[in-house]
Amino acid sequence: MTVPTVQRGNPRRLTLIAAMSTVIGLVSAVSLVVGPAAGAPEPVITGSTLIAFAFGWACLAGLSTRFTSQPQRWAFVPAASLAVVGLGLIATAPRSDAIDMLGWVWPPALLILVGWMALSVRRHVAGRTRWLVYPLVGALALSSVGGAVETILEQGQHGTLTATGQLVDIGGRRMHIECTGTGSPTVVLQSGAGEASYYWARIASAVSATTRVCAYDRAGHGGSDPSTASQDGNAVAADLHALLAASGIAGPYILVGHSTGGPFIRIFAATYPAEVAGMVFLDAQPADAFTALPQYAGMYPALAMVTAITQPFARVGVMRLANGAAFGDLPELARAAQQAYQSSGRAASALRDDFAAIPATLREALALTTIGSRPLVVVTAAAGAQAGWVEAQRDMLALSTDSASRVAQDQTHDSLIMSETGSAFSTRAILDVLESARTGLAVATR
Repeated sequence: MTVPTVQRGNPRRLTLIAAMSTVIGLVSAVSLVVGPAAGAPEPVITGSTLIAFAFGWACLAGLSTRFTSQPQRWAFVPAASLAVVGLGLIATAPRSDAIDMLGWVWPPALLILVGWMALSVRRHVAGRTRWLVYPLVGALALSSVGGAVETILEQGQHGTLTATGQLVDIGGRRMHIECTGTGSPTVVLQSGAGEASYYWARIASAVSATTRVCAYDRAGHGGSDPSTASQDGNAVAADLHALLAASGIAGPYILVGHSTGGPFIRIFAATYPAEVAGMVFLDAQPADAFTALPQYAGMYPALAMVTAITQPFARVGVMRLANGAAFGDLPELARAAQQAYQSSGRAASALRDDFAAIPATLREALALTTIGSRPLVVVTAAAGAQAGWVEAQRDMLALSTDSASRVAQDQTHDSLIMSETGSAFSTRAILDVLESARTGLAVATR
C-alpha cells in the first residue's frame, strides 16, 4: 500500500499551530466548565466540553490552511462532529437514563471517527507535529474504549443495585426500598448527598434485630428511577411519603438522616408531623449551614462545580478506577453495590443534582422549628470537622425538649456510617430513640 507523500513546508509553523490549537481547546473547555456552565446538568457540562474541543480542532484546520503550505482540512471533520454532538446534548438535555442508553452508541461511533483521524494524521501531518497530534487522537480513543467498557459494566451490574429489596411504583416511577426486621415504630434511613441505600448495610443489619428498618433510594439514586422534577427537600419528602404508603409501611416513624439526609428528614417532619415518633441526626448538615459555618458559603460554589465536573469523567470509567479500592469498611455485598453505584454516571448526576438543590433544601428545612417532646439524638463526628460544625450540631438539640448529644471524637463523617466502630456508635443512638419512643421515657443521655 502506498502512503501519499505529506506536503512539505515550514514544519515549525505547523507545529506551533497544532500546539496553539490544543491549548485553545483545553483553555476553552476549562473556561466554559468553570464559567458559564459551572455546576450545570450533565448535558450542558459534556456538551460545552465537546464544543470547546471542537473549537480547538477547527483552529487547527483553519489556521493551518491560512498560514501554512500544509493545510489540515481533515480536522474540520472532528470539529464538526464534536460540535454537532455538543450542541445536540445542550439542546435536547437528555436525562441520566437516556445518556445511559447513548452509551451503546457514542463509543463505537467515536472509535470509527478516531480510526479515520489516525489515518488522516498519517497522510497529512509530517515530522514532530504528527507526534503532537497523535496523543490527542489517542485520548479520544481511550475515551471511546473507556466509555464502551463502562457502559457494559454498568449494564452488567444493574441487577446488583436492586438485588435486595423491592421496586415500588409511586405513580409512573419506581423507587427502590429495602426493609428488614419486624416491630414498630419503623426506622427510616435517609442517605446523604449523592448516596444510595447501600452504605447503610451495617446499621440496617444491627437495627433490624430490634425493629423494622427501611433504607431507600431517592429519585435517580441507586435503583430508583429518575424524576423530571427538581429534587429539593419538598420533592424528596413527598416521594418518601408516597413510597412508604405504597409499600404499606405505616407510621409513625423514627427518622434517621446522615449528612444532607438531615435537612431532608427535617422537611418530612415539618410536612407530616403526625408521622414522626423520633429523630436521629447522624453528622447532619445544619439547615443554617450558609451562616452557621464560616467556610461553607465560600466552599459551596466550588463544591457544586466539582460535583458537576465528575459526570463526564464517570461516563468514560475514570470514577470506576478511582473507586476500585474504596468502601473497604462495608461488608462484601454492600461494598460491591456501593462501588458499582458510585462508579456510575447516574451516581455522578445524582450527586450534582443534590448539590444544586442544597440552597433550596436548606431553606425548606428551616421550616421545622420543633418536634415537641419527641426524642431526638444528635450524633456528631468530630474527626476532620470543619470550623463551626460541632457547634452547629449542638444547636439542633433545640428542636426537641427531649434531646441528647453524642460526639464521636474518633469518627469521620463517612466512618460514622460505614465503619464497624462508627456504625455501632450510630446504631446505639437509633436504638435509644426507639426505646424512648416505645416507652415514653426520656432519651438516654449516655
